[in-house]
Amino acid sequence: MKRQPLVSVIVVNWNGGEVFRDCLVSLAKLTYKNWELIVVDNGSTDGSLLEIRKLQIPNVKLHIMRNKKNLGFAPANNQGVKVAKGKYVLLLNNDTKVTPDLLDVLVGKMEIEKDLGVVQPKIFLMDKEGYLDNAGSYLTRTGLLQHWGYMAKDGKEYSQEREIFSAKGACMLIRRTVIDEVGLFDADFGSYFEETDFCWRVWLSGARVVYYPAAHIYHKVGFTSRKMDQVRVTLVSTRNRISSLFKNLGDINLMLIFLPHVVFILVLGFYYLIRFQFKKAWMMWGAVLWNMVYLQKLIVKRLRVQRMRLKRDDEIFEKTMRPVDLGEMFGHFRKVEANFEETKTG
Repeated sequence: MKRQPLVSVIVVNWNGGEVFRDCLVSLAKLTYKNWELIVVDNGSTDGSLLEIRKLQIPNVKLHIMRNKKNLGFAPANNQGVKVAKGKYVLLLNNDTKVTPDLLDVLVGKMEIEKDLGVVQPKIFLMDKEGYLDNAGSYLTRTGLLQHWGYMAKDGKEYSQEREIFSAKGACMLIRRTVIDEVGLFDADFGSYFEETDFCWRVWLSGARVVYYPAAHIYHKVGFTSRKMDQVRVTLVSTRNRISSLFKNLGDINLMLIFLPHVVFILVLGFYYLIRFQFKKAWMMWGAVLWNMVYLQKLIVKRLRVQRMRLKRDDEIFEKTMRPVDLGEMFGHFRKVEANFEETKTG
């Protein structure tokens, strides 16, 4: 019987508490036999490491890495990949629960289709039965993402395999040779938009990113982000999105997508300013300013990405771009505003 390829499961933890414990318990029930667990703890102060040491999984090698402070999702996963030995790497959030057959299904898919670089399972909301967190994301001409299935009730359309622009970092299986070719996450991103930036490079390299609903997990959405300052979260995610567009777009689309996107961000900053919402204005302008300050470094990154490009923008966009939906954009804007209010009153 052919031996199963080794899978390196990387979980980044920051004060995950009981939710992290539940994630570990679900991992212990995996039916896949050949895997290792790499936990990167980002300076937790809630005793999370005690939960790891209680874990008993026969024949599974456990690596524990501990940072003195929270370095962010991207740098921590990069640390984990450096010690990973697997043919495949599963990135998994600490606020998820996996199903026992997750690795069997995802690895089986990757073993059959050799051009797959990344596979994302169906991701259900943990606290709202029958509803989805995410079924993958698509790019739009605005430079913003369209999150397919975001907070939607599960249905027939989400039971079909599809190519997607970006998988969600909460759970994605990656072919190790792809990481060796294009790198994993941009460490300067810290957290937010790092998985989209990575998946974009996967597409540029000629590999594919796929949503595969034959496998699924459960995600306690927002467990970590609710602990964060929402203005800071939006500033960083906007900053990182601007950086990713600059690095990965072809020359023509720098003019057609990147520049209009930056103008939109600046105008949104003025909108907040005239409403005397000065912190929100700063989160827009600060995102642009950060990219201006680090422009020289970004140019070096862009040159590196463009040199490894095997696919043109139009080839990628034909499969992964969706038309602009103004109603959806406005709805997403209202959700972001609601998050600010919830944080303010919470």
